Amino acid sequence: MSMNISLSSNTNIRIYRIAVSVFFFVAGLTVSSWASRIPDIKTALHLSDAALGSVLFAIPVGQIVSLPISGWLVSRFGSRQLVIAAAVLFPLTLILLGVTTSVWQLVTVLFFFGVWGNLINIAMNTQAVGVESLYGRSIMASFHGLWSLAGFCGAAAGNFFVASDISPFFHFIIIAVAAMVMVITSYRFTLPDNDDKKEVTPMFVKPDKVVLLLGFIAFCSMICEGAMADWSGVYFQNIIHAPVAYKTLGYVSFMGTMATGRFIGDRLVTKFGVKRILQVSGFVIASGLAIVVIFPYLASAIAGCLLVGFGVSCVVPMVYAMSGKSSTMSPGLALAAVSTISFVGFLLGPPVIGFIAQLAGLRWSFALLALLGLGVSFFGNKVKT
Repeated sequence: MSMNISLSSNTNIRIYRIAVSVFFFVAGLTVSSWASRIPDIKTALHLSDAALGSVLFAIPVGQIVSLPISGWLVSRFGSRQLVIAAAVLFPLTLILLGVTTSVWQLVTVLFFFGVWGNLINIAMNTQAVGVESLYGRSIMASFHGLWSLAGFCGAAAGNFFVASDISPFFHFIIIAVAAMVMVITSYRFTLPDNDDKKEVTPMFVKPDKVVLLLGFIAFCSMICEGAMADWSGVYFQNIIHAPVAYKTLGYVSFMGTMATGRFIGDRLVTKFGVKRILQVSGFVIASGLAIVVIFPYLASAIAGCLLVGFGVSCVVPMVYAMSGKSSTMSPGLALAAVSTISFVGFLLGPPVIGFIAQLAGLRWSFALLALLGLGVSFFGNKVKT
Protein backbone atom coordinates (compact mmCIF):
# COMPACT_ATOMS: atom_id res chain seq x y z
CA MET A 1 0.00 0.00 0.00
CA SER A 2 1.58 3.25 -1.13
CA MET A 3 0.77 6.47 0.68
CA ASN A 4 1.20 9.98 -0.70
CA ILE A 5 1.75 11.86 2.57
CA SER A 6 3.77 14.85 3.63
CA LEU A 7 4.23 14.94 7.40
CA SER A 8 5.51 17.93 9.30
CA SER A 9 5.44 16.42 12.78
CA ASN A 10 4.63 13.36 14.83
CA THR A 11 1.32 15.02 15.69
CA ASN A 12 0.14 14.43 12.12
CA ILE A 13 0.93 10.73 12.39
CA ARG A 14 -0.92 10.53 15.68
CA ILE A 15 -4.04 12.03 14.07
CA TYR A 16 -4.03 9.31 11.42
CA ARG A 17 -3.65 6.69 14.12
CA ILE A 18 -6.55 8.08 16.14
CA ALA A 19 -8.79 8.29 13.07
CA VAL A 20 -8.10 4.71 12.00
CA SER A 21 -8.60 3.56 15.59
CA VAL A 22 -12.10 5.03 15.49
CA PHE A 23 -13.00 2.79 12.56
CA PHE A 24 -11.72 -0.27 14.43
CA PHE A 25 -13.92 0.81 17.33
CA VAL A 26 -16.97 1.19 15.07
CA ALA A 27 -16.42 -2.29 13.63
CA GLY A 28 -16.02 -3.92 17.05
CA LEU A 29 -19.03 -2.08 18.44
CA THR A 30 -21.22 -3.21 15.56
CA VAL A 31 -20.21 -6.87 15.76
CA SER A 32 -20.65 -7.11 19.53
CA SER A 33 -23.99 -5.30 19.44
CA TRP A 34 -25.35 -7.93 17.06
CA ALA A 35 -23.84 -10.76 19.11
CA SER A 36 -25.41 -9.47 22.33
CA ARG A 37 -28.93 -9.79 20.89
CA ILE A 38 -28.63 -13.17 19.14
CA PRO A 39 -30.47 -15.01 21.98
CA ASP A 40 -33.39 -12.56 21.78
CA ILE A 41 -33.68 -12.84 17.99
CA LYS A 42 -33.37 -16.63 18.24
CA THR A 43 -36.27 -16.67 20.70
CA ALA A 44 -38.37 -14.19 18.72
CA LEU A 45 -38.12 -16.30 15.55
CA HIS A 46 -38.50 -19.64 17.44
CA LEU A 47 -35.22 -21.05 16.09
CA SER A 48 -33.66 -24.31 17.27
CA ASP A 49 -29.90 -24.56 17.82
CA ALA A 50 -29.46 -26.19 14.40
CA ALA A 51 -31.68 -23.60 12.72
CA LEU A 52 -29.73 -20.77 14.33
CA GLY A 53 -26.51 -22.36 13.12
CA SER A 54 -27.89 -22.46 9.58
CA VAL A 55 -29.03 -18.85 9.77
CA LEU A 56 -25.66 -17.67 11.11
CA PHE A 57 -24.02 -19.34 8.14
CA ALA A 58 -25.28 -16.42 6.03
CA ILE A 59 -22.61 -14.18 7.57
CA PRO A 60 -19.59 -16.25 6.47
CA VAL A 61 -21.18 -16.75 3.06
CA GLY A 62 -21.43 -12.98 2.64
CA GLN A 63 -17.87 -12.47 3.86
CA ILE A 64 -16.37 -15.21 1.68
CA VAL A 65 -18.25 -14.03 -1.42
CA SER A 66 -17.00 -10.49 -0.86
CA LEU A 67 -13.33 -11.44 -0.33
CA PRO A 68 -12.19 -11.01 -3.97
CA ILE A 69 -14.58 -8.09 -4.46
CA SER A 70 -13.12 -6.28 -1.45
CA GLY A 71 -9.59 -6.66 -2.76
CA TRP A 72 -10.61 -5.27 -6.13
CA LEU A 73 -12.43 -2.33 -4.51
CA VAL A 74 -9.37 -1.42 -2.42
CA SER A 75 -7.13 -1.41 -5.51
CA ARG A 76 -9.71 0.45 -7.60
CA PHE A 77 -10.95 3.11 -5.18
CA GLY A 78 -8.43 3.03 -2.31
CA SER A 79 -8.82 2.01 1.33
CA ARG A 80 -9.88 5.48 2.46
CA GLN A 81 -13.11 5.65 0.45
CA LEU A 82 -13.86 2.00 1.15
CA VAL A 83 -13.42 2.22 4.92
CA ILE A 84 -15.72 5.25 5.09
CA ALA A 85 -18.45 3.60 2.99
CA ALA A 86 -18.25 0.32 4.87
CA ALA A 87 -18.29 2.07 8.24
CA VAL A 88 -21.61 3.63 7.28
CA LEU A 89 -23.25 0.54 5.79
CA PHE A 90 -22.12 -1.92 8.47
CA PRO A 91 -23.80 -0.36 11.54
CA LEU A 92 -26.86 0.77 9.54
CA THR A 93 -27.49 -2.88 8.66
CA LEU A 94 -28.02 -3.52 12.38
CA ILE A 95 -31.30 -1.61 12.14
CA LEU A 96 -32.55 -4.00 9.46
CA LEU A 97 -31.59 -6.94 11.68
CA GLY A 98 -33.78 -5.43 14.39
CA VAL A 99 -36.90 -5.42 12.20
CA THR A 100 -36.68 -8.89 10.63
CA THR A 101 -39.81 -10.95 11.16
CA SER A 102 -38.99 -14.11 9.24
CA VAL A 103 -36.06 -16.46 8.76
CA TRP A 104 -35.54 -15.57 5.10
CA GLN A 105 -35.39 -11.88 5.94
CA LEU A 106 -32.83 -12.53 8.67
CA VAL A 107 -30.70 -14.68 6.35
CA THR A 108 -30.76 -11.99 3.63
CA VAL A 109 -29.78 -9.17 5.98
CA LEU A 110 -27.07 -11.29 7.65
CA PHE A 111 -25.58 -11.99 4.21
CA PHE A 112 -25.12 -8.26 3.60
CA PHE A 113 -24.00 -7.82 7.20
CA GLY A 114 -21.20 -10.24 6.34
CA VAL A 115 -20.36 -8.37 3.13
CA TRP A 116 -20.08 -4.98 4.85
CA GLY A 117 -18.19 -6.55 7.76
CA ASN A 118 -15.57 -7.97 5.42
CA LEU A 119 -15.28 -4.68 3.52
CA ILE A 120 -14.56 -2.67 6.65
CA ASN A 121 -12.18 -5.35 7.94
CA ILE A 122 -9.99 -5.29 4.83
CA ALA A 123 -10.13 -1.52 4.42
CA MET A 124 -9.36 -0.60 8.02
CA ASN A 125 -6.51 -3.12 8.25
CA THR A 126 -5.07 -1.67 5.03
CA GLN A 127 -5.27 1.76 6.62
CA ALA A 128 -3.63 0.37 9.78
CA VAL A 129 -0.74 -1.08 7.76
CA GLY A 130 -0.16 2.35 6.23
CA VAL A 131 -0.15 4.07 9.62
CA GLU A 132 2.18 1.41 11.02
CA SER A 133 4.64 2.03 8.20
CA LEU A 134 4.71 5.73 9.16
CA TYR A 135 5.53 4.85 12.77
CA GLY A 136 8.25 2.42 11.75
CA ARG A 137 7.33 -0.02 14.53
CA SER A 138 4.61 -2.49 15.33
CA ILE A 139 1.35 -0.90 16.49
CA MET A 140 -1.11 -3.34 14.92
CA ALA A 141 -1.93 -4.98 18.26
CA SER A 142 -3.20 -1.67 19.63
CA PHE A 143 -5.69 -1.36 16.76
CA HIS A 144 -7.00 -4.86 17.44
CA GLY A 145 -7.05 -4.01 21.13
CA LEU A 146 -9.40 -1.13 20.37
CA TRP A 147 -11.60 -3.49 18.35
CA SER A 148 -11.80 -5.72 21.44
CA LEU A 149 -12.43 -2.75 23.72
CA ALA A 150 -15.29 -1.74 21.45
CA GLY A 151 -16.57 -5.30 21.65
CA PHE A 152 -16.53 -5.10 25.43
CA CYS A 153 -18.40 -1.78 25.34
CA GLY A 154 -20.93 -3.16 22.87
CA ALA A 155 -21.48 -6.27 24.97
CA ALA A 156 -21.88 -4.21 28.14
CA ALA A 157 -24.36 -1.90 26.38
CA GLY A 158 -26.21 -4.96 25.11
CA ASN A 159 -26.44 -6.31 28.63
CA PHE A 160 -27.92 -2.98 29.76
CA PHE A 161 -30.48 -2.91 26.95
CA VAL A 162 -31.48 -6.53 27.59
CA ALA A 163 -31.84 -5.91 31.32
CA SER A 164 -33.88 -2.77 30.57
CA ASP A 165 -36.16 -4.76 28.25
CA ILE A 166 -35.33 -2.52 25.29
CA SER A 167 -36.01 -4.20 21.95
CA PRO A 168 -33.17 -5.04 19.54
CA PHE A 169 -34.59 -2.50 17.06
CA PHE A 170 -34.23 0.52 19.37
CA HIS A 171 -30.93 -0.85 20.70
CA PHE A 172 -29.54 -1.05 17.16
CA ILE A 173 -30.78 2.44 16.26
CA ILE A 174 -28.84 3.89 19.20
CA ILE A 175 -25.68 2.00 18.19
CA ALA A 176 -26.03 3.06 14.53
CA VAL A 177 -26.42 6.72 15.47
CA ALA A 178 -23.36 6.54 17.74
CA ALA A 179 -21.37 4.93 14.92
CA MET A 180 -22.43 7.63 12.45
CA VAL A 181 -21.27 10.35 14.83
CA MET A 182 -17.85 8.69 15.14
CA VAL A 183 -17.51 8.28 11.36
CA ILE A 184 -18.55 11.87 10.63
CA THR A 185 -16.01 13.27 13.10
CA SER A 186 -13.12 11.06 11.92
CA TYR A 187 -13.36 10.39 8.20
CA ARG A 188 -11.45 13.56 7.23
CA PHE A 189 -8.37 12.35 9.09
CA THR A 190 -8.08 8.89 7.57
CA LEU A 191 -4.91 8.09 5.65
CA PRO A 192 -5.03 9.32 2.00
CA ASP A 193 -4.22 6.85 -0.76
CA ASN A 194 -1.65 7.37 -3.48
CA ASP A 195 -3.59 7.42 -6.73
CA ASP A 196 -0.46 7.48 -8.90
CA LYS A 197 0.28 3.76 -8.64
CA LYS A 198 -1.89 0.80 -7.84
CA GLU A 199 -0.09 -2.35 -6.79
CA VAL A 200 -1.41 -5.47 -8.53
CA THR A 201 -1.27 -8.58 -6.37
CA PRO A 202 -2.54 -12.12 -7.06
CA MET A 203 -5.94 -12.93 -5.62
CA PHE A 204 -4.94 -16.38 -4.38
CA VAL A 205 -1.50 -17.42 -3.07
CA LYS A 206 -0.20 -20.86 -2.11
CA PRO A 207 1.35 -20.52 1.37
CA ASP A 208 4.51 -22.33 2.48
CA LYS A 209 4.73 -24.68 5.48
CA VAL A 210 5.65 -21.98 7.99
CA VAL A 211 2.76 -19.76 6.94
CA LEU A 212 0.41 -22.75 7.01
CA LEU A 213 1.50 -23.51 10.57
CA LEU A 214 0.81 -19.93 11.62
CA GLY A 215 -2.53 -20.15 9.85
CA PHE A 216 -3.49 -23.27 11.81
CA ILE A 217 -2.65 -21.53 15.08
CA ALA A 218 -4.81 -18.57 14.14
CA PHE A 219 -7.58 -20.93 12.97
CA CYS A 220 -7.75 -22.68 16.35
CA SER A 221 -7.90 -19.36 18.18
CA MET A 222 -10.37 -17.67 15.87
CA ILE A 223 -12.84 -20.55 15.86
CA CYS A 224 -13.01 -20.22 19.66
CA GLU A 225 -13.37 -16.45 19.39
CA GLY A 226 -16.16 -16.70 16.83
CA ALA A 227 -18.04 -19.29 18.84
CA MET A 228 -17.82 -17.19 22.01
CA ALA A 229 -19.24 -14.20 20.13
CA ASP A 230 -22.20 -16.05 18.67
CA TRP A 231 -22.91 -18.79 21.22
CA SER A 232 -21.92 -17.62 24.70
CA GLY A 233 -25.21 -15.80 25.16
CA VAL A 234 -27.19 -18.86 24.09
CA TYR A 235 -25.07 -21.06 26.37
CA PHE A 236 -25.76 -18.83 29.36
CA GLN A 237 -29.45 -18.83 28.49
CA ASN A 238 -29.96 -22.55 27.83
CA ILE A 239 -27.26 -24.30 29.88
CA ILE A 240 -26.46 -21.91 32.72
CA HIS A 241 -30.09 -20.74 32.95
CA ALA A 242 -28.85 -17.27 33.83
CA PRO A 243 -31.39 -14.57 34.68
CA VAL A 244 -32.27 -12.33 31.73
CA ALA A 245 -30.14 -9.50 33.08
CA TYR A 246 -27.06 -11.76 33.25
CA LYS A 247 -27.24 -13.86 30.08
CA THR A 248 -24.74 -11.65 28.21
CA LEU A 249 -22.23 -11.49 31.07
CA GLY A 250 -20.20 -14.35 29.62
CA TYR A 251 -19.63 -12.44 26.41
CA VAL A 252 -18.93 -9.22 28.32
CA SER A 253 -16.34 -11.05 30.44
CA PHE A 254 -14.75 -12.63 27.38
CA MET A 255 -14.47 -9.33 25.51
CA GLY A 256 -13.13 -7.51 28.57
CA THR A 257 -10.16 -9.82 29.13
CA MET A 258 -9.49 -10.12 25.39
CA ALA A 259 -9.16 -6.34 25.15
CA THR A 260 -6.97 -6.21 28.26
CA GLY A 261 -4.72 -8.98 26.97
CA ARG A 262 -4.16 -7.22 23.66
CA PHE A 263 -3.11 -3.98 25.31
CA ILE A 264 -0.47 -5.75 27.42
CA GLY A 265 0.43 -8.44 24.89
CA ASP A 266 3.47 -6.70 23.42
CA ARG A 267 5.12 -6.49 26.84
CA LEU A 268 4.39 -10.16 27.58
CA VAL A 269 5.86 -11.29 24.27
CA THR A 270 8.99 -9.19 24.84
CA LYS A 271 9.51 -10.72 28.28
CA PHE A 272 8.64 -14.39 27.64
CA GLY A 273 8.89 -14.88 23.87
CA VAL A 274 6.33 -15.79 21.22
CA LYS A 275 6.59 -19.57 21.58
CA ARG A 276 6.03 -19.55 25.35
CA ILE A 277 3.06 -17.16 25.09
CA LEU A 278 1.44 -19.32 22.39
CA GLN A 279 1.83 -22.43 24.54
CA VAL A 280 0.34 -20.74 27.59
CA SER A 281 -2.44 -19.12 25.54
CA GLY A 282 -3.71 -22.45 24.24
CA PHE A 283 -3.72 -23.94 27.73
CA VAL A 284 -5.61 -20.93 29.12
CA ILE A 285 -8.23 -21.15 26.34
CA ALA A 286 -8.77 -24.86 26.96
CA SER A 287 -8.89 -24.42 30.74
CA GLY A 288 -11.49 -21.66 30.51
CA LEU A 289 -13.74 -23.66 28.20
CA ALA A 290 -13.36 -26.75 30.39
CA ILE A 291 -14.54 -24.76 33.41
CA VAL A 292 -17.57 -23.54 31.44
CA VAL A 293 -18.44 -27.13 30.45
CA ILE A 294 -17.71 -28.96 33.71
CA PHE A 295 -19.14 -26.33 36.07
CA PRO A 296 -22.31 -24.95 34.42
CA TYR A 297 -23.00 -22.32 37.07
CA LEU A 298 -23.11 -18.56 36.66
CA ALA A 299 -19.99 -17.59 38.66
CA SER A 300 -17.81 -20.42 37.33
CA ALA A 301 -18.97 -19.90 33.75
CA ILE A 302 -18.10 -16.20 33.96
CA ALA A 303 -14.67 -17.12 35.32
CA GLY A 304 -14.20 -19.54 32.43
CA CYS A 305 -15.14 -16.87 29.87
CA LEU A 306 -12.62 -14.50 31.46
CA LEU A 307 -9.88 -17.08 30.90
CA VAL A 308 -10.92 -17.76 27.30
CA GLY A 309 -10.80 -14.05 26.50
CA PHE A 310 -7.33 -13.67 27.96
CA GLY A 311 -6.15 -16.82 26.19
CA VAL A 312 -7.19 -15.75 22.68
CA SER A 313 -6.13 -12.12 23.12
CA CYS A 314 -2.50 -12.32 22.00
CA VAL A 315 -2.65 -15.19 19.52
CA VAL A 316 -3.76 -13.42 16.33
CA PRO A 317 -1.56 -10.30 16.78
CA MET A 318 1.48 -12.54 17.40
CA VAL A 319 0.72 -14.72 14.39
CA TYR A 320 0.23 -11.70 12.14
CA ALA A 321 3.54 -10.25 13.31
CA MET A 322 5.39 -13.50 12.64
CA SER A 323 3.82 -14.03 9.23
CA GLY A 324 4.96 -10.55 8.22
CA LYS A 325 8.55 -11.73 8.78
CA SER A 326 8.26 -14.70 6.39
CA SER A 327 11.53 -15.44 4.56
CA THR A 328 9.86 -17.07 1.57
CA MET A 329 6.87 -14.81 0.94
CA SER A 330 6.38 -11.07 0.92
CA PRO A 331 4.87 -9.70 4.14
CA GLY A 332 1.63 -8.74 2.38
CA LEU A 333 1.10 -12.13 0.77
CA ALA A 334 2.01 -14.03 3.93
CA LEU A 335 -0.41 -11.93 5.98
CA ALA A 336 -3.14 -12.50 3.41
CA ALA A 337 -2.64 -16.26 3.53
CA VAL A 338 -2.72 -16.42 7.34
CA SER A 339 -5.71 -14.11 7.46
CA THR A 340 -7.63 -16.30 5.03
CA ILE A 341 -7.02 -19.48 7.05
CA SER A 342 -7.93 -17.81 10.35
CA PHE A 343 -10.92 -16.15 8.70
CA VAL A 344 -12.36 -19.58 7.89
CA GLY A 345 -12.18 -20.56 11.57
CA PHE A 346 -13.87 -17.37 12.73
CA LEU A 347 -16.63 -17.61 10.14
CA LEU A 348 -17.40 -21.30 9.95
CA GLY A 349 -16.97 -22.11 13.66
CA PRO A 350 -20.29 -20.71 14.94
CA PRO A 351 -22.50 -22.51 12.38
CA VAL A 352 -20.69 -25.81 12.99
CA ILE A 353 -21.17 -25.36 16.74
CA GLY A 354 -24.90 -25.05 16.10
CA PHE A 355 -25.06 -28.34 14.20
CA ILE A 356 -23.07 -30.18 16.87
CA ALA A 357 -25.27 -28.64 19.57
CA GLN A 358 -28.36 -29.98 17.82
CA LEU A 359 -26.89 -33.47 17.56
CA ALA A 360 -25.13 -33.85 20.94
CA GLY A 361 -25.88 -30.77 23.02
CA LEU A 362 -24.31 -27.35 23.49
CA ARG A 363 -21.97 -28.51 26.25
CA TRP A 364 -20.35 -31.01 23.89
CA SER A 365 -19.87 -28.20 21.37
CA PHE A 366 -17.97 -26.16 23.94
CA ALA A 367 -15.94 -29.25 24.89
CA LEU A 368 -14.84 -29.48 21.25
CA LEU A 369 -13.78 -25.85 21.43
CA ALA A 370 -11.57 -26.70 24.40
CA LEU A 371 -9.72 -29.26 22.27
CA LEU A 372 -9.24 -26.65 19.54
CA GLY A 373 -7.87 -24.31 22.19
CA LEU A 374 -5.22 -26.92 22.96
CA GLY A 375 -4.42 -26.84 19.24
CA VAL A 376 -2.92 -23.38 19.77
CA SER A 377 -0.45 -24.89 22.25
CA PHE A 378 0.23 -27.91 20.02
CA PHE A 379 0.99 -25.92 16.87
CA GLY A 380 2.60 -23.13 18.87
CA ASN A 381 5.15 -25.60 20.19
CA LYS A 382 6.30 -26.21 16.60
CA VAL A 383 6.96 -22.53 15.91
CA LYS A 384 10.62 -21.65 15.37
CA THR A 385 11.60 -18.28 16.81
